Amino acid sequence: MGKKWRYGVILDAGSSGTRLHIYRWSDPRKEIAGASKDELNSLPRLVTKKEWTKKIRPGVSTFADKPASVGPDHLQTLIDHAIKYIPEDDIEDTPFFLMATAGMRLLPKVQQTALAREICSYVRKHTDFYLPDCSTHIQVIPGETEGLYGWLASNYLLGGFDHPDQHNHGKGHHTYGFLDMGGASAQIAFAPNTTEAVKHANDLKLLRLRALNGTPREYKVFTATWLGFGVNQAREAYVKALLDAYATPNNEEIPDPCMPKGLRTNVHGETVEKHDSKHLTLLGTGNFDECLRKTYPLLGKDAPCEDEPCLLNGQHVPAIDFDINHFIGVSEYWHTTHGVFGTGGDKAYDFATYQRKVKDFCSQDWYAIESKVGTRRSNKAKDAQEACFKASWLINVLHEGIGIPRLGLEQSSHSTVNSTQGALEGSKNKGLSDAFQPVDKIDGIEVSWTLGKMLLYSAGQIPPNTKDDSLPVGFGSNVPGVPPDFQHAGSSWRSSKDAGDHDDDWSDTAEEFMDKARSKSASGFLAFILVLLLISYVFRRRDRRMRLFGAVGALVRRTRRPGSPRRRGSRVFSEFTSKFFSRQGPSYERVMEEGAAEQFELGGGDSEDAESSDSSDSVRFGQSSGLTMLKPSLDVPDPNPSGLALDRNGLAVRTESRERLGPAPQMLNAGRRSRAGSPTRLKSPFVPAFQGD
Repeated sequence: MGKKWRYGVILDAGSSGTRLHIYRWSDPRKEIAGASKDELNSLPRLVTKKEWTKKIRPGVSTFADKPASVGPDHLQTLIDHAIKYIPEDDIEDTPFFLMATAGMRLLPKVQQTALAREICSYVRKHTDFYLPDCSTHIQVIPGETEGLYGWLASNYLLGGFDHPDQHNHGKGHHTYGFLDMGGASAQIAFAPNTTEAVKHANDLKLLRLRALNGTPREYKVFTATWLGFGVNQAREAYVKALLDAYATPNNEEIPDPCMPKGLRTNVHGETVEKHDSKHLTLLGTGNFDECLRKTYPLLGKDAPCEDEPCLLNGQHVPAIDFDINHFIGVSEYWHTTHGVFGTGGDKAYDFATYQRKVKDFCSQDWYAIESKVGTRRSNKAKDAQEACFKASWLINVLHEGIGIPRLGLEQSSHSTVNSTQGALEGSKNKGLSDAFQPVDKIDGIEVSWTLGKMLLYSAGQIPPNTKDDSLPVGFGSNVPGVPPDFQHAGSSWRSSKDAGDHDDDWSDTAEEFMDKARSKSASGFLAFILVLLLISYVFRRRDRRMRLFGAVGALVRRTRRPGSPRRRGSRVFSEFTSKFFSRQGPSYERVMEEGAAEQFELGGGDSEDAESSDSSDSVRFGQSSGLTMLKPSLDVPDPNPSGLALDRNGLAVRTESRERLGPAPQMLNAGRRSRAGSPTRLKSPFVPAFQGD
């Protein structure tokens, strides 16, 4: 029987740390057999648990100068955690992925390659995870790919794929946009409206999934990334701009409006007690409006735009229709709005309310804030020091960069979305009818781009509905068929490591799988009926059994052509039936001669003699079965030259003569060559020839 569950392990190697994710889903072949109509029209159901996630610091990129240490000093902790939760029997079938993002993208190509090679080598050597191709399973993924995976994960959890009718945003649109911001980069991914999709078709990615019933799902998505626009990289750029503007030989303390009033740090963000004449110091002034003005130039809105329209830093992005494009934001979008400022729960993002909270917090004296958040080295204190800058950067990116309407200040037409009242109320509970909503989890599952990657992998294991509709699962340029740059899901319905363990052929289509599932019950019922008939036959009176047996035998003889040879299968069946259903006891075609057993000794079936023997049947028996076989000993005299033997009643009967059982000893080796003079084996008349499979 095949395995019920499939597992996947993926490591998100970010700039600040590496996070392990474990996902599980039902084997498609098992799922298809018992799925309802609604389930067959849905994508695979992935499951994860809180304890299946683990994050360690720092990031993989910190091992750039010592790649040999990344395995034992970094990965092994996560590997041990994964092995603890995945059944041992499933390890070798569990794909292992490590996909690095912005932190690794900042490294030179040679260091990226060295780290990836070392990681793959370590995992292959120290684990049994499924890792057939290093370039596919261990890689630095582009920001566009990261955004696309995030878009997949978001819409999967929100239900935009499986139940589009419940997420109708108007104009035939039912998916959500995705925004992500980490420490080093930011991403955007969304499906433009129909007009923009046609106008910018060459800028879109064609994404292909497959539902459980094998039908394809295709989406056209725009995705873009901004390297250096993550909060940590943006902060470094901001500090550099301050130094360029204010640093002079005589100015050792620079005002920083993006820090709480009275907070002192060095240029690396480390707090200092007081003015240090030996090092340049940043002094917080708590002026949030000024902070917004200082961070705005970092958006690069004045950068040349070669392909209109553009958003941040001259990056082309199709026009966003906020009537239908509703975005969710993860990572820093969530932490910056729900951390220090605590907007609470899943309430909709309100720009006016959020900005007021930020202003109130940042204008406070740092010592008052510090008394509430604990020691200066605690995580809460660190978050409080950075909160004002992060809030200003997020507000600028959202509203000045991407153009999200300022809810509470600007009137948006999104409230007129053409949707059913029930679906609208359901989305309002999660704030998803608004143009932007920061989220961390949906239905208890963390929104991570890693889920999108594993969804793609699991969908790739589903066979297509028909053999004529077998385009691969994955994504690439927006052209028909399979474009040259197509990124495959990493899995295939045509092959599986344990395909031999399953009753069904993995190369069958989904339609054939369902047909087999339906036929299994019919086959089981037929076998049950045959067993009942056999039992009823055995317990019938002997004379009635014999009449029925005779009738069947006559029918068989009539169906055989006159003079045609009797097939071995028919002979075996006849012997079997005669033993169990005839009036007489077991019959023997030949009776072993008295003393004949002395002519044979036990010999290994895989001996050297078997390899040199010309008796193919005897060789096949010995080699195929691995059992011992009877070996003739030719130097024993015939104890019964007359060919007579005694039957069970003590009467003398005529048997086959020795001459008929085999050639004369002197003729055994005529015309043959035997290895080392070993005797040639005879086919024993008492051991039926083994029939190979």
